Amino acid sequence: MKKMIIAAMAALMLAGCASPKQEEEKTPEQTEAPEQTGTYPEFNLDTKTVHLNSGFDMPVLGLGMFSLSPGQAENSTYWALKAGFRLIDTARIYGNEEGVGKGLRRAIDEGIVKREDVFITTKMWTSDYDSGDAAVEASLRRLGVDYIDLMILHHSQPSNDIPAYQAMERAVKEGKLRSIGLSNYYEPEDFDRVAEAVEIKPALLQNETHPYHQSTLMKEHIAKYGTVLESWFPLGGRGNTQTLFNDETISSISEAHGKSSAQVIIRWNLQAGNICIPGSSNEDHIREDYDVFDFELYEEEMRQMEALEKDQRFADY
Repeated sequence: MKKMIIAAMAALMLAGCASPKQEEEKTPEQTEAPEQTGTYPEFNLDTKTVHLNSGFDMPVLGLGMFSLSPGQAENSTYWALKAGFRLIDTARIYGNEEGVGKGLRRAIDEGIVKREDVFITTKMWTSDYDSGDAAVEASLRRLGVDYIDLMILHHSQPSNDIPAYQAMERAVKEGKLRSIGLSNYYEPEDFDRVAEAVEIKPALLQNETHPYHQSTLMKEHIAKYGTVLESWFPLGGRGNTQTLFNDETISSISEAHGKSSAQVIIRWNLQAGNICIPGSSNEDHIREDYDVFDFELYEEEMRQMEALEKDQRFADY
């Protein structure tokens, strides 16, 4: 009888406990994705993150790798992580994913960060859209990581961008990607064309965005999907930075705060709700670009920055 009672108690205990296979697997960094309420994701400048519709937190300030050589990308990634950055943005077409991976491993080996501390973004190039599954595997291999935090389609290409996006969706389900999105979709109808055809809504839209091209219409439009905007060329891009740095309004605000024009533009992006990824291969500039969390633009200064809108892009791609 005693053995029967013990057996019955054990059975009851087991019945109340789900087996590991029965429980939904969820990575430690992921929480419940917010409901799509038609509101734009809110930035938390204390934690320096925004909660994506994928359920993951993304740093709101990162370093971009556009036009850097593999060696420069390695150093810039390492310097950025050392300075406090936790978001690194690269792309297959940049040719420096391997450099980013090396810089990441240097920082990990020195104990500066752990892999889970760093948010890695890369992009699938248009010529890879017909072989999206292979493109994901190739980026994982070049970066030397087990998963990529965010992969985005680099450009709109209506002929085959939806199958490419669906390849990224498969990679999300396989744990190879955590979040997915789009880049260089400048018309609401073009964004909707993809977003309405897929299962996983874009977590992010990365477009050219800066004080002269503020992407307000697209930001308002993508809010219905819970999609956040990210600024590429936030400082105007190479060859155009001085145009923004020397703008009278920006210069005046920078002087008032004892900050550089670059820092004012980055801070404006963050307060405006734009994830910001300035690029640099200069260690001093990288440190300066991260030093934007100890001041705040006043409401009047934000209005002055908003008044700089010219719908003027510096790039034609």
